[in-house]
Amino acid sequence: MNVLMLNPPFKGRFSRTSRSPGVATGGTLYYPYWLAYATGILDNSGFNVNLIDAPAEGLSINDVIKKVGRFPPDLIVINTTTPSIYNDVKVAEELKEIFPTSFVTLVGTHPSALPEETLRLGSKVDAVARGEYDYTIRDLAFCIRDKGDLRSIEGLVFREGDKLIHNKARPLIENLDELPFVTKVYKKFLNIRNYFYAALDYPYVMILTGRGCPYRCSFCLYPQTFSGRRYRPRSAANVVDEFEYIVDSLPEVREIEIDDDTFTVDKRRVKEICQGILARGIKIKWYAQVRADLDLETMLAMKEAGCRGVGVGFESADQNSLNLMHKGITVEQIREFVSNTKKVGLTVHGCFIIGSPGETKETMEKTLKFAKELNCDTMQFYPLQVYPGTEAYEWAVKNNYLTTFDYSQWLTKKTWYNCLLNLPGLPAEEINAFCKRAFREYYLAPRYILMKTKHLITNPREIRRTVKSAKAFFKYLF
Repeated sequence: MNVLMLNPPFKGRFSRTSRSPGVATGGTLYYPYWLAYATGILDNSGFNVNLIDAPAEGLSINDVIKKVGRFPPDLIVINTTTPSIYNDVKVAEELKEIFPTSFVTLVGTHPSALPEETLRLGSKVDAVARGEYDYTIRDLAFCIRDKGDLRSIEGLVFREGDKLIHNKARPLIENLDELPFVTKVYKKFLNIRNYFYAALDYPYVMILTGRGCPYRCSFCLYPQTFSGRRYRPRSAANVVDEFEYIVDSLPEVREIEIDDDTFTVDKRRVKEICQGILARGIKIKWYAQVRADLDLETMLAMKEAGCRGVGVGFESADQNSLNLMHKGITVEQIREFVSNTKKVGLTVHGCFIIGSPGETKETMEKTLKFAKELNCDTMQFYPLQVYPGTEAYEWAVKNNYLTTFDYSQWLTKKTWYNCLLNLPGLPAEEINAFCKRAFREYYLAPRYILMKTKHLITNPREIRRTVKSAKAFFKYLF
């Protein structure tokens, strides 16, 4: 039985797996790791599976159809997001016309939050899988192959005549060690040189060492719609095993990115992973997503084990805004965090969200001033993106701040994040304009240029990834 796992074409190098799906200003393209994990499970279960990442390969829908024509699928699984949902449903329907006997299923955060609405967008879409779909898709493949009962598949919402049938929710996966290494799937199905991350050395790979996040940030998409607000980690030994596999089997990889929502939830486990890397003599750079409450001792352990940099959401320089978004950190913690990273020698990619609850013109300027003070390796300023299924979306709708329910407007025509919130005294246009100005002022500031020049002189291997990201970024700015 043939199964097609598709990250469909949309607009250029569109990253669906990103926390805020879009085309990154610095050229970053995420791996389709959710699709890849499910692909690995199907492959291990004996199905003839193919994973196609159209944005990474620069494929059009016609290109995809040509490739799939040599591999007529019985099951088609299509990843989708809020900004790309209309496009992705259209792709699904085109594939259904070409392969009318295929069972077409949509997966991702948007159909997880709005399964019925998603199914009503296209009559040729047969089903959606809600939440983590690794085993939902495996069970669906077995069900189609064996002509079983669709009602038996946990996590599936499917079309039965004119009715939409909601099956029982699927429990979250508890033992993540039983999943295949996602990097084995990359090696078999993808070209790792198609992927780039502006903060990392090239080429890189992206892995997960845990799923879910216990923190309560109101805007965060995946914990609220997909993977839950409980951190479920892989064992330290299993993570180190994958590091070892990457070094042995993907020698061209120069850095590993750990894309957990928050890698450092359990600091004792982080240290155990670091100890395992050192004990086995594994030599590779890595990078992780963390919180600004990370302590100096854990940073030192990470640095010793090869960690080169961290990504972190600062979100705002205004404590009231941080409190209203339930961030759970303070401005002083942010300042101390950045000071400690500089002591240890970790680079920082920081993110600020503009337009959150409590935002004013004064707090925006306060945030920009604070960002310049922190002077991190890279910094991102983007308007608050409110996605269905999140508390931020409910807040925006309840207060009539949302200017449209047309999902195609979630991104600008050039696929940059688009503010859709008219806040009191702060219209969407001003928030969008501020984000662009903040980028200019931050990256063109003499203090930043001096810091970056010194960094590149002392770390010449960083030049390649810096030039590559700068080319894409300055196209956005100018």
